[in-house]
Amino acid sequence: MEALLGGFAVVLTPANLFYCFIGALLGTIVGILPGLGPLTTIAILLPITFKMDVTSAIIMLSGIYYGVAYGGTVTSVLMRIPGEASSVVTCLDGYEMARKGRAGAALAIAAFGSFVAGTIGVIGITFLSPPLARLVLAFGPAEYAMLMLAGLAMVTYMAGGSLPRALLMAAFGLLLGCIGSDPMNMTPRMTFDVMALGDGINLVPLAIGLFGLSEVLFMAQKRPDELKVMAPPSGLLGFMPSRDEARRSVAPVARGTVLGFLVGLLPGGGAVIASFLSYGIERKLSRHPETFGHGAVEGLAGPESANNAGTTGAFVPLLCMGIPANAITALLLGAFMIHGVTPGPTILERQPEVFWGVVASMYIGNVMLLVLNLPLIGLFVRILDIPRAYLTPMILVVCLIGVYSSNGNAADVPIAVLFGFIGYALRRHGYDLGIVILAFVLGPIFERSVRQALAISDGDPLVFLHSPLSAGFAIAAVLILLAGLWPRRLAQQA
Repeated sequence: MEALLGGFAVVLTPANLFYCFIGALLGTIVGILPGLGPLTTIAILLPITFKMDVTSAIIMLSGIYYGVAYGGTVTSVLMRIPGEASSVVTCLDGYEMARKGRAGAALAIAAFGSFVAGTIGVIGITFLSPPLARLVLAFGPAEYAMLMLAGLAMVTYMAGGSLPRALLMAAFGLLLGCIGSDPMNMTPRMTFDVMALGDGINLVPLAIGLFGLSEVLFMAQKRPDELKVMAPPSGLLGFMPSRDEARRSVAPVARGTVLGFLVGLLPGGGAVIASFLSYGIERKLSRHPETFGHGAVEGLAGPESANNAGTTGAFVPLLCMGIPANAITALLLGAFMIHGVTPGPTILERQPEVFWGVVASMYIGNVMLLVLNLPLIGLFVRILDIPRAYLTPMILVVCLIGVYSSNGNAADVPIAVLFGFIGYALRRHGYDLGIVILAFVLGPIFERSVRQALAISDGDPLVFLHSPLSAGFAIAAVLILLAGLWPRRLAQQA
């Protein structure tokens, strides 16, 4: 606790408070702009930090990273465009809440859930970093493979309707994840000699196409009177969630926070996987799973909390072991190294002011993000007052700019357009697009981990049961499948 107070003394200087605010503000703006993403933003700003103090630099760059999780909610709720990949799940119920006139409540629930998850995640970093860091070291390819298998088994949880349809969407997502270079020998597969597919399909054009552009097509084929959205309330209190909505959000926020933080610890895990897992769990635990995808508060609160907690959890392996959990924390590791600081066990002994300054800045940064976002909810919701004849082309332009800016690759634009038509066709026939994204994200990690484990064990499949962790995840995958199938079996018998 004494060390943490020392960290607050570091961050509460005018310069560091300024950089913390700039990071939080930039993160929010980047989250609202689809396709830009924290990775591109941090990469652009990294050279600017060379002459800054190391603590100030990391405070600002970290603020961008966890601030994106707040901003990405806005376009997901109001336009059904995922501002960030981890906000894809928010499109499912957040947008439906907006159509019912509850856009303000949806944004407020997301902001409060993000604040709670982010704050508790930072508390976890403060008190649980060493033991959690040792837990991450216990994960090898076999453990990752079984963990991803358990994640893929969540398809049965997310399947609100027909299980065969859900499995078909999962197979489609896995197939899309196989496009590109083989993860072991880098030979091209399923690219059809198209150079743009050499590195595989990027998540951003896939998500924006399936959700954003398909929504544009839906708007285009409907009459103006069918596109009417319930008018948002007037006055600040009208934008706050009702007592019932707040009560229903408490448990999902708590579960999403714990789940997101633990998943965020794992390399390759992160906020995207955490938000999908949270959505599947909340859908299964709900007494009214049929409301998911139609404006369920739980389907918004849980994933949004898991999203932010997953972002915070990724700092544990970075700060305690010097191991980046994803591409963004790899850039942050580079920022540390540029300034002559090596994250890991020695940072607490050699540069404690850097470690505790960054941790303390996350407490303050989360408060800043809450203060930044809540007063702007009324302004954001006014977007829904724009006539649909003008809003539809605006959404189209935002989608296409977001797709291009994600990688600066013009080939991503036609890919997004193609998936816009595919998403439109699938939605018209009642298929769940969220499952496609889940399988697309988990599939490549699962394949790579399975092949690495088999290569290490000379092809022995029992390698997946050798350690208690991998065996536990394998059992969990079987139980999740059975639990997902059991209600359907009972329904068939009835």
